[in-house]
Amino acid sequence: MDITHSIGDKRSEDGYIHIKNEYELEGHVRTFGSFAGRYGGIKVYFAARFSVPIQKHEFWKNNDHQKGNSSVNGDDLTALFSFNRDEVILKLAISHVNVENAWENLEGEVGNREFDAVANDALRVWEDRLSAIKISGGTTEQRINFYTALYRSFQMPTIFNDVNGEYIGFDKEVHLADSFNYFTDMSIWDTFRTTHPLYNLVAVKDQKDMIESLILMAKQGGWLPRWPSGHGYTNSMLGSASDIVISEAYQKGICDFDVEFAYQNMKEIALASTPKGAAYSGRDGNDLCVKYGYCPADSMDEAVSRTLEFAWSDFSIGLLAEALGKHEDAQFFHDLSMNYKNVWNPETQYFHPRNADGTFAEKFKPLLLTYVDGDETYTNDYVEGSALQWRWAPFFDAPGFIDLFESTEYFIDELNNFFVNSDYEIGYWYPGSYYWHGNEPDIHSPYLFNYVDRPDLTQKWVRWIMDNKYKNRYDGLDGNDDAATLSAWYVFNAVGFYPVAGTDIYQLGAPLFEKAEINLGTATLSVVADNYAIDHTYVKQVWLNDSALDRRWIKHDEIANGGILKFEMCKE
Repeated sequence: MDITHSIGDKRSEDGYIHIKNEYELEGHVRTFGSFAGRYGGIKVYFAARFSVPIQKHEFWKNNDHQKGNSSVNGDDLTALFSFNRDEVILKLAISHVNVENAWENLEGEVGNREFDAVANDALRVWEDRLSAIKISGGTTEQRINFYTALYRSFQMPTIFNDVNGEYIGFDKEVHLADSFNYFTDMSIWDTFRTTHPLYNLVAVKDQKDMIESLILMAKQGGWLPRWPSGHGYTNSMLGSASDIVISEAYQKGICDFDVEFAYQNMKEIALASTPKGAAYSGRDGNDLCVKYGYCPADSMDEAVSRTLEFAWSDFSIGLLAEALGKHEDAQFFHDLSMNYKNVWNPETQYFHPRNADGTFAEKFKPLLLTYVDGDETYTNDYVEGSALQWRWAPFFDAPGFIDLFESTEYFIDELNNFFVNSDYEIGYWYPGSYYWHGNEPDIHSPYLFNYVDRPDLTQKWVRWIMDNKYKNRYDGLDGNDDAATLSAWYVFNAVGFYPVAGTDIYQLGAPLFEKAEINLGTATLSVVADNYAIDHTYVKQVWLNDSALDRRWIKHDEIANGGILKFEMCKE
């Protein structure tokens, strides 16, 4: 048992192990992983029980072999246990609060049950989770991909409280979650786009608990987090996407939380930079972004991406303000969100780095990817992608964004070429400058065709992505799943609609299966494909509860109480 084990080049320290008796042991270790290491590490307590008595144990502390001790501590700590049986079963539980809670977790979650009983309980739990959406039709490969995606959608975030409700808060104090589960490990810069919108449909209780957890992080730590992990701010990525998650949930009827506190915290983060030295980086450089109406490229890194991401959050804050009856605030934040247009360069037809004096940066290569621009001379103003991949970012204001292009025809041609020129292979280390399904800023872009009367191109390219970028193999995704962002993308598109994150709108696509029954908790939404066939990938007409739709979108409240969404499919 390697007590101080760590992955890759990360580290652990302060290991401790104590042999309580011939069956039981306990201890702790502080780990400094890629995320926990950003806020000083996280302590993990463990309690363990063997099924047979320990015959002999030995310890190694900093490579020094030790025998005879029942306890040992050190920064490099390993233990060896010997038994006189061929089969040994280990029951082990952890806690981030204390070792007493680890023992309580062991008793509460495993107790006297044997391995097969625990495994069968796990199967039942997953069967219940995966029954949230029942599908029929499609190929075997498509069904496997779908349930793999749905399974991955529930692997994160993490329930952080112990069985007695205790957890370590962002103030590093012990708190009690007495009527909900306290969640952490939320990759919100990624998951606000697809994963949290999926929870708004099929895991409402969990989503409500996650929002409650975000608010408690703000109350105990000072600010709504962007990428909380364990009990600390990791400050991974950029922006303040908690705004988008909370606003969307409230618009979709998840309202039983301290929304006024959340709203005021959003405003505080949106209108100023977080103080220097704060645990949360917030919107870095935001004072200048507010001053100039865009993030100036000669004053900060990632200036274009920051401008676009801040705008999406501001748009969502405005929608929340409207839902709360704060009409002046709603108009203010809507206007603030339109600042994204200030980095649009009509000459290049791109979102282009812009300096404080109003001039656009001269060094500009829109097809260059950040990963291959060694010193980021040309790509410093973009995050994980090319200017071309960020060109389609403002999904929240698609009509206004499309109007920035010199013509609708030009927009359609450019967007279509974005897909035509993309890499057809999956998971290649260099994704190229065009459509890249392995990262977030452009994954909504097929749905932009809906806004220019070309739903056929939305349907064509969404199906192309599902066919080419999801495979039933170990490298079957086109990049990092980012806490199920890509998996939830597949789930949505397979059932035929896609969320405009931060709003209550879904854009319509084309269902992959003949039928999908979505359990909304208190009702069922049935998605039916008439004239279904594997090669019928286009949509002729859509009905919602027997009413033909003359639009390519639906609102959440139109399906929240269940019903039938019917697509008439055709080959071309």
